[in-house]
Amino acid sequence: MKIISIGDIHEDFSNLIPLKNELENADLVIVTGDLTNFNGRKEAKKVIDEIMKYNKNVLAQLGNLDQPEVNDYLTEKGINLHRNGFIRDDIGIFGVGGSNPTPFNTPTEFSEDEIETFLLEGIGKVRNTKFKIMVPHMPPKDTKLDIISAGVHVGSQSVRNFILKHKPDIALSGHIHEARGSDTIENTLVFNAGMFREGGYVIITKQSESLSAELKVLT
Repeated sequence: MKIISIGDIHEDFSNLIPLKNELENADLVIVTGDLTNFNGRKEAKKVIDEIMKYNKNVLAQLGNLDQPEVNDYLTEKGINLHRNGFIRDDIGIFGVGGSNPTPFNTPTEFSEDEIETFLLEGIGKVRNTKFKIMVPHMPPKDTKLDIISAGVHVGSQSVRNFILKHKPDIALSGHIHEARGSDTIENTLVFNAGMFREGGYVIITKQSESLSAELKVLT
């Protein structure tokens, strides 16, 4: 089984064309959040429609720059990861969208307590699966993935705590564009693919007894 994860699309999906072969050959596409630039349902639908030209099997969630109505659209479409979980083969995939509080008053932000609650809702739907992929739009605090250009860590403490407690195999985030990369928290592989227009994506491969992942960049 092969999964492609992208995020921080912000309505610029031009890199779908060079990623065409990977998308078409994947069993699932995960969108970690920020489909739009402060916009809503109409713009999110356009992004999802473009992705589905290459692969109909998509799971997605809103990011902090998406209006709350994007959450409703994704729920109506049956593909919403936020506060939710899906099982594909023996992989449980669950997510939390939006972000922890920022100085910028973006459209979809949650308290750390809310983030923990939403993650518990999601993992509750996939608890008995052999493998688990956690999809928090905001990266865990104090990693390579949450450092802004000023050198400050701005990720979510609740996301970090949740990884330490529940030990998912993989965590896929975004949100902090300048912190594209990979890291580990104990045995969990954590990724931030950065802005999609800059070419970052993650490939997850499941074989019978293992789940592996790699950060890739279009060249």
